[in-house]
Amino acid sequence: MVSDPRSLEGTGLDEAWVTALVERTLAEDLTGGAVLPGAPDLVVAYDVTSAATVQPGQLGAADLVARADGVVAGLPVAARVFTRLAPGATLTAGASDGDRVTRGDVLLTVRGPVRALLAAERSALNIASRASGIATATRAWADAIAGTGATVLDTRKTTPGLRPLEKYAVRCGGGSNKRMGLYDVAMVKDNHVAAAGSVAAAVAAIRERAPKVPVQVEADTPAQALEAVEAGARFLLLDNMTPAQLREVVAAVGDRAELEATGGLTLAVAREVAETGVDYLSVGALTHSSPILDLALDLRAS
Repeated sequence: MVSDPRSLEGTGLDEAWVTALVERTLAEDLTGGAVLPGAPDLVVAYDVTSAATVQPGQLGAADLVARADGVVAGLPVAARVFTRLAPGATLTAGASDGDRVTRGDVLLTVRGPVRALLAAERSALNIASRASGIATATRAWADAIAGTGATVLDTRKTTPGLRPLEKYAVRCGGGSNKRMGLYDVAMVKDNHVAAAGSVAAAVAAIRERAPKVPVQVEADTPAQALEAVEAGARFLLLDNMTPAQLREVVAAVGDRAELEATGGLTLAVAREVAETGVDYLSVGALTHSSPILDLALDLRAS
């Protein structure tokens, strides 16, 4: 169990980015999106309901609780939401990111001013529920292909502004990140081939302009896959290929390139695809379609 529930150590999340996310998320609730002012008591100034119904100085404890079974992620970020409004609050971890949890488990306990806990509630839940939903879905895929040697990957199909958090959640669920953006991996798709004139021309142009950037090439057929390997590609995206076609490419390419199955994959066929011998399964749905994990905040006497 983590000693400091707010710690980002080992998450790969940038401190400044997380701070900015917390500010943006709280601003949606407190100021309608405007930059949070430096007022001494944001809750009294902006949370009409809590300021009216909770006595000044009233202290209490609140438990962040799982309402469904799943895998948790985003707890350190959620913890920072609470301490942003209640800097003196004390936090006790009940779970760590990546843990499997069951309905009723307490994931985090926060003790502090009740007004602040209630004002922070929805923002903290939105972050943790979204991240935990992605982690839970990813774990289902990772479990489905366990033992095959293949790894489940995410894509760039993320919620605008939340990519680092959502890709972190994939890692919490046992998956891996493919690329963070257009800058760290060059991916040659049909439109790039059409613009460049051929796969070979596209690969050569990228290597001339950005020699240190890894190059990946999308292929729709086994023939295109072989063409890409001959052009020097060492990572292939095998788009919407059948298991039979995937096995054909695996046999023909051997260890000359890493192979990723992508396009139209479902959990029902995940293991069959993984057993063709591909190295990766790319699943955009992890970040663009995963439902949240139902979490709640239960207030109780301190």
